[in-house]
Amino acid sequence: MDKTYQPAQIEQYHYKRWEELGLFKPSGDGDSYCIMIPPPNVTGSLHMGHGFQESIMDALIRHQRMLGKNTLWQVGTDHAGIATQMVVERQLAEQNVSRHDLGREAFTEKVWEWKEKSGGTITQQLRRLGASPDWSRERFTMDKGFSAAVQEVFIKLHEEGLIYRGQRLVNWDPKLHTAISDLEVLSEEENGSMWHFDYPLNDGSGFLTVATTRPETVLGDSAVAVAPDDDRYAHLIGKTIKLPIVDREIPIIADSYVDKDFGTGCVKITPAHDFNDYEVGQRHNLPLINIFTDDATLNDQVPTAYQGLDRFDARKKIVSEFEELGLLSKIEDHVLKVPRGDRSGVVIEPYLTFQWYVATEKLAKPAIEAVENGSIEFVPKQYENMYFSWMRDIQDWCISRQLWWGHRIPAWYDADGNIFVGESEEAVRKKYQLASDLPLTQDPDVLDTWFSSALWTFGTLGWPEKSQDLETFHPTNVLVTGFDIIFFWVARMIMMTLHFRQEVPFKTVYVHGLVRDGQGQKMSKSKGNVLDPIDLIDGIELPELIAKRTAGLMQPKQKVKIEKQTRKEFANGIAAYGTDALRFTYYSLASTGRNINFDVGRIEGFRNFCNKLWNAANYVLMNVEDKYTPGDTVQLSAVDRWIISRLQHTELAVAEGMRTYRLDLATQAVYDFVWKDYCDWYLELTKPTLWNDNAAKELQSGARATLIKVLEAILRLAHPFMPFITEEIWQKVAPVLEIQTADNSICQTSYPLSDESKIDADAEAQVAWIQEIITGVRNIRGEMNISPKQSMPLYLIEPKKLEPVKEPAGVDSSILLDTDAFTSQLIKKLANIEKLASCESKDALGLTASFIVSDVEYHIPMADFIDKDAEITRLDKEYARQSGELKRIQGKLNNKNFVERAPAEVVAKENERAKELERTSVQLKAQLATLAAL
Repeated sequence: MDKTYQPAQIEQYHYKRWEELGLFKPSGDGDSYCIMIPPPNVTGSLHMGHGFQESIMDALIRHQRMLGKNTLWQVGTDHAGIATQMVVERQLAEQNVSRHDLGREAFTEKVWEWKEKSGGTITQQLRRLGASPDWSRERFTMDKGFSAAVQEVFIKLHEEGLIYRGQRLVNWDPKLHTAISDLEVLSEEENGSMWHFDYPLNDGSGFLTVATTRPETVLGDSAVAVAPDDDRYAHLIGKTIKLPIVDREIPIIADSYVDKDFGTGCVKITPAHDFNDYEVGQRHNLPLINIFTDDATLNDQVPTAYQGLDRFDARKKIVSEFEELGLLSKIEDHVLKVPRGDRSGVVIEPYLTFQWYVATEKLAKPAIEAVENGSIEFVPKQYENMYFSWMRDIQDWCISRQLWWGHRIPAWYDADGNIFVGESEEAVRKKYQLASDLPLTQDPDVLDTWFSSALWTFGTLGWPEKSQDLETFHPTNVLVTGFDIIFFWVARMIMMTLHFRQEVPFKTVYVHGLVRDGQGQKMSKSKGNVLDPIDLIDGIELPELIAKRTAGLMQPKQKVKIEKQTRKEFANGIAAYGTDALRFTYYSLASTGRNINFDVGRIEGFRNFCNKLWNAANYVLMNVEDKYTPGDTVQLSAVDRWIISRLQHTELAVAEGMRTYRLDLATQAVYDFVWKDYCDWYLELTKPTLWNDNAAKELQSGARATLIKVLEAILRLAHPFMPFITEEIWQKVAPVLEIQTADNSICQTSYPLSDESKIDADAEAQVAWIQEIITGVRNIRGEMNISPKQSMPLYLIEPKKLEPVKEPAGVDSSILLDTDAFTSQLIKKLANIEKLASCESKDALGLTASFIVSDVEYHIPMADFIDKDAEITRLDKEYARQSGELKRIQGKLNNKNFVERAPAEVVAKENERAKELERTSVQLKAQLATLAAL
């Protein structure tokens, strides 16, 4: 092995080999285990959320593969209707060509061309992450087989009366000219205004004051509502108002939607342009007055002076006219949440259009029951409540989009607007017995991508045809997803699968949190806090990082702010950490929380962990290769039996973590065992045996056998989490142990499972005692500032005798060592003790530093090692310096102006520094007390 760990040199080599050997394909043996990848957009590139999610799935699938399951991780991408169409339209715009210039068919061909050339970015990035799906089965939501499934579902649901066309409010994007889902609407706080308008009563007796953040919608008002129990307005219910500007008479109604304690207690009702108002309008049979065009300009339903105006120009004109009429009561600054399209960036309008809908009430009932009866389990369980709250108040689902790229709706119209649904125009004519000369026009809309992805678990396995894959791998085992799409995707998959397959799509829904930056802020380009997983793997220089973070930003001030922020966070760019360190960081964060704060400092710690494992492997191979063969006679010492026992506990903890989807706990168990037990202790505890020419050969063979066997188990244990480094080291370890697999890969080995017969309580107690003594000596060295290289005597008061070592099975008792001599040797070597002796009284030792282990006192004479007075003087000065710094920081934190005005991350950093100084001060006081007592 190379002396230093260089991930770039091993990762792409091993991945290419795995894929070429087909190691990710189902084995055909054992019980099936299947995960469906949440299909990323074909336009997408790997972001931190993807990286986190894919790493979790890969750990689960590699773990089950090594447990001998017949595993399938089904991979594929979503056609991403809006995003993909926008990408291709932008490319055409650079040539001064629009999609309308090309026509629908030619434009669609252009999209397919783009997909074949550029649509595989994210799948290549998934490979860099070490993801191990069966790439030979990669699917696309617009491929021929999957499209047949989508068409089949639409037609059958229409025949059953569960798909219909109707006019309702939708989220409308005026730039893209299409309806969009709630998930594609980003609502963020912006500074705006609240306008208070006086609406005159029709009988001339006064007016009602209403407040609005969207004055342009005044032209579409159908009523003014008050609370039913508001005594101020009870006498006005049923009367009418003369709506200014349009001079339309509208009623005053009572509705529980109104909060009488908010504002004036009067609310303008615009049913065609507000979702809440729409519900009020339905309850009171109010007219739906649509005042907008598809572009969000005003249409012919408004006075002539307003027709054709942009909505925001109309807003200014309305405010001005109300002011001229003396009906503008006041204008207030107001912070409001503005809905914007996540693709277009424009303000979204609630808009009244004809769309296709799925009637969901009938589909929702069995989907609710499947979770209630335990057929589907949510992990963590609290997400069931989120699922139920949505499903029990479910609304019909808008599934049409006004795009050209996607699954075109299989519906045709005649001149009278009659609807005919079928696979093709020919099939429609035959199905409905239509005359061959009857003109038919196909619906121009396409289906929402959530509709096609709702069929993902069974559509990818060959449905509607019968297939062996469908029988083998469906229902799937677990779905890994974020809580933000429980309704948009998870619930819809459950509804569709139960309806068409009469079985659940998956048995478990593992819901993870959303990845945010180190300060808990949502990662977004506008905030300049986006991290690219590939940058963390490969590293990136500061100029390139700044260029990436500021690309596409239009405001110079924002660019300057983000550049400054990036320079502060990453003074020299982002270092190359490698895939395994990134993956292990993800797992360490995979707790039950809703938000996952990703701190780059954490990945640096796990890169150090990779180095630790690499260096340990080098040490083991150096001490084992050419010195041990599996047939050697071995004698296991207490420390050998201890590390084997600790391995069993670790394997139990990892198995439990994987079973409960607590990958944070599973990887913590691996980390603690490798770093603390194996590297920090066991490697050191073997040195007195391996480096002692007088040690028994059988004992040395026992140490070497244990070193290499436990290391090999560690590699298999860590492989699902750190696939590359474990494969690389395993390639060097396996030949020593004469381990062979079909294709010489750790992927084909079995996962380590705990053997309770190897748990050795006596060995654990003995080594724990040794560790406490060594730690006690090391602590005294640290507290007294004594070099680790300086040998010291250690005296025991009333020394404890150990139980004799139990004879391992099959070992000749003649080669067992004397326990006390072996223990003394370890303590002397690892604690650098020159003399280990007993003493009847500590009085004869003079000034000592001491510690207690199992009721036994251990003393080290201090006279030859420190100048007590000089050391007290030094510590006093350090304590005064630390106390002064702590007082200064506490003064800042007690300053209200600093706390309120300083950036949150600066305040947090000062708080952490204060805690660190407090801890250090306590330690210094303890050291001073120890010295004073000497």
